[in-house]
Amino acid sequence: MTPEQNQGKQVASAGLSSGHMPGRHHGFTNAIVHVFLHSNLSLILTIIAAAMGLAALLVTPREEDPQIIVPLADVIVNCPGHSAHEVEQLVATPLEKILYQIDGVEYVYSMSQENVAIITVRYYVGEDRERSLVKLYKKMDENVDLVPPGVTGWVVKPVEIDDVPIVTLTLTSATSDEFTLRRVGEELVERLAATKDVSRTYVIGGRPRVVYVYLDPDRLQAHQLDPLAARQAISAANVTQTAGDYSRDDQVVRVEAGLAFARPEELDKLVVGVFDGRPVFLRNVARIVDGPAEPDNYVRHGWGPAAGNLHDAHAGGAIIGSASRDRRTDSSDPAVTIAIAKKKGTNAVWVANDVVAAAGTLKSDVVPDDIDMVITRNAGLTSNEKVNELVEALVVAVLFVIVVLTLGLGWRESLIVAVAVPVVFGLTLAVNMMFGFTINRVTLFALILSLGLLVDDPIVDVENISRHFALRKRATRHIVMEAVAEIRPPLITATLAVIVAFLPMFFITGMMGPYMRP
Repeated sequence: MTPEQNQGKQVASAGLSSGHMPGRHHGFTNAIVHVFLHSNLSLILTIIAAAMGLAALLVTPREEDPQIIVPLADVIVNCPGHSAHEVEQLVATPLEKILYQIDGVEYVYSMSQENVAIITVRYYVGEDRERSLVKLYKKMDENVDLVPPGVTGWVVKPVEIDDVPIVTLTLTSATSDEFTLRRVGEELVERLAATKDVSRTYVIGGRPRVVYVYLDPDRLQAHQLDPLAARQAISAANVTQTAGDYSRDDQVVRVEAGLAFARPEELDKLVVGVFDGRPVFLRNVARIVDGPAEPDNYVRHGWGPAAGNLHDAHAGGAIIGSASRDRRTDSSDPAVTIAIAKKKGTNAVWVANDVVAAAGTLKSDVVPDDIDMVITRNAGLTSNEKVNELVEALVVAVLFVIVVLTLGLGWRESLIVAVAVPVVFGLTLAVNMMFGFTINRVTLFALILSLGLLVDDPIVDVENISRHFALRKRATRHIVMEAVAEIRPPLITATLAVIVAFLPMFFITGMMGPYMRP
């Protein structure tokens, strides 16, 4: 062999040796692949990621829609003795201009009616709620000197998405009147408010209990009294105040003056004046009636043709406890509705289940037998159903991916690719939980959308490894390293290109911004 032939053989051998590791210059990525390939780290991380994802799926709060922070507040201004037009000119319009000067305010609109003006201040989406309310209070305090005569006071009421009730229970009866239904509803509200993670509870409809005092003009004139004196006497007597305290026998005794009315019968004995040297009691000049107030709103409940077709015992239309009568579709009965809202950041599913369970316990203790307690809204159950439907769709999508890959690559390769789905999705759900995101239809739809992008890299990797195994008629870790190093640069470039394509979604503003953020 000549020296030239020997040199050519050495060059060919060197070229073949360097061909065994085409990605030698990708030292960092090859080192990562080497660590996972020659250890059990990949198996451990797979199990941990799947367990974290399962825990996050069960623990993360579930909602039908994502929480969107839109600071909103109503300013209710009392201006008695003025018509709606006067309230608009004196209160609503000037206050709109003042409040619109607040930094971060997007809209200011008002509603004027007789004696009252309601001005609604809405900030931009994503503004800090606490800071927005502080700005509102500060602006109101800065302009106290501009308050027109006749304004007796105002109150600022923040409005939040969590104020929307997640459960509504309707009390209805064919025999009980609105007054009785209201009394039962008020008792239930007090007890349901003690349920864990419940924030706001209130009653809608019915006629609340009031005590009316009907003054008799002739009797007032006969006793030389006027309505204002009777009113002042009632107001002054219905107050309990601390007069002071004194020490005696090593004890501090507190002295209270006055005694607020505890029962309507106490009004009969109230002294409202003196005539001819004798006290004049309220019963001498007025008629006292303990009964229902005039209705502010009406609630009626009736059954439709689909009554009884329930898929869940806690679904809308379900009667808590035993039904006291048959469902009729030809009429409606008086009713009151109990609305229950949850605290911010809590799981709507768990809170709704706790409320329904507490209502079932109270049904036998508080609610009379002739009153039905009907679930008319259960947002927790609805949210859970929507999330479960999307989880099922996600599982079906993964199965379709496995079937397609089995037909194209083989069942072993498809299973390897399928492992990437629970690993990545599990870590994604865990990270979402840590950042405070909820599980809702937007986040789950985003996972379904990303499924195709997720399995793209594993498919290319597994297919190239399988091709190298077939060409060399053997399977070794060294061949795996070569196959991965061969396609790693274009795969990384393609992944970065996909990330760049989705980057503009981080800069979406307005109402769609929070929807796209997960």
